[in-house]
Amino acid sequence: MYLITIIFFLFFIIHPFCNIVKAENLYDHNSKHNKNYSILVDLVDNRLYLIDQLNNKIIKNYPIAGGKPTTPSPLGTFTIISKGEWSAGFGTRWMGLNVPWGRYGIHGTNKPLSIGGHVSLGCIRMLNMDVEDLYKLVGYGTPVCIYGGPYNMFVNEFRVLDPGNTGSDVYEVQRRLKDKGYYSGPLDGRYGEGMKAQVIKFRKDNNLKITHTIDKEFYNAMQMKPFE
Repeated sequence: MYLITIIFFLFFIIHPFCNIVKAENLYDHNSKHNKNYSILVDLVDNRLYLIDQLNNKIIKNYPIAGGKPTTPSPLGTFTIISKGEWSAGFGTRWMGLNVPWGRYGIHGTNKPLSIGGHVSLGCIRMLNMDVEDLYKLVGYGTPVCIYGGPYNMFVNEFRVLDPGNTGSDVYEVQRRLKDKGYYSGPLDGRYGEGMKAQVIKFRKDNNLKITHTIDKEFYNAMQMKPFE
C-alpha cells in the first residue's frame, strides 16, 4: 500500500508535464486504444506504470530495466510515435518515443535477467510477455513520463560531459546556460558545436580551467548539485 501511495504521489508531481502532450491518440490508426492512458516510468524503482488519467488509477505495473549511468535513459515527458512487432531474437515489441536527441523507446528483451537494473543504452527494457501486454493497451500519442528521482537523477552523481554527448543532463545544462544568458541554441539535449563556445565563455567568465568538458567544477559554478 505504501508503494502505491508513493507512485500516486510521483504521478501527481509529473502530471502537469504530461498535459503538455494531450492524452489522446494523434493518429487515426490506433483509435481502439484507451485515450486516457498514460505511462509513468520510475527509474528509481525500475517499474513502469500504466495509468488511467481520467480516474487517477494504476491499471498495470511491470518491472523494467533502464539506461546505464554512462548511457542514461531520457528523462521528461515524451510521446509514443512509432510501434512495431519484432522478432524474439531482440525483443518482441517496440514503442518509439519522440526524444529529440536520439532513438529511444520501450521494448522487449532477450536478456530477461537484465530486468531490474540500469543496464541498457538508454531504452526502457521489459520482459517480452509484459511488453506484448502493454503494446495492446496503448497507442500512438500516449504520453510517457520518465522519472529519474530527485533532481531527475537515479544515481547521486552527474556525468562528465564532452562534445558529442546527448541526454537529459545535456538538456539541463543547456537550459541553465540559457537562463544565465550564455546559450541561444535549441534545447535539444545534444552537446554540439553551438554549445562548445558557450561552455568556454562561461568557464572564462567564472575563472575556470579552459576546456570543453563539463565536469564537477563546471557543475558547481552552475550551482547544479546532486541530491544528498
